[in-house]
Amino acid sequence: MSSEFKVLVAVVLAAIVASLGKALFHMSSSPEQSEQTVRALTVRIGLSIALFILLLGAWHFGLISPHGVQR
Repeated sequence: MSSEFKVLVAVVLAAIVASLGKALFHMSSSPEQSEQTVRALTVRIGLSIALFILLLGAWHFGLISPHGVQR
């Protein structure tokens, strides 16, 4: 697996965690900021789906392979 792909996956994972933290901050700071909480959680879901599709595409094109699978 190339180092650029590893960096891309790490950046997307960090963005997912940051979005989840932002949602937690808005949820705990004020109940009136529910719109910002929902927006942050929507971004997290979008990033998670994008990461899943990215990993499936990388597996399909042979960039990554699961451990223990012999071809």
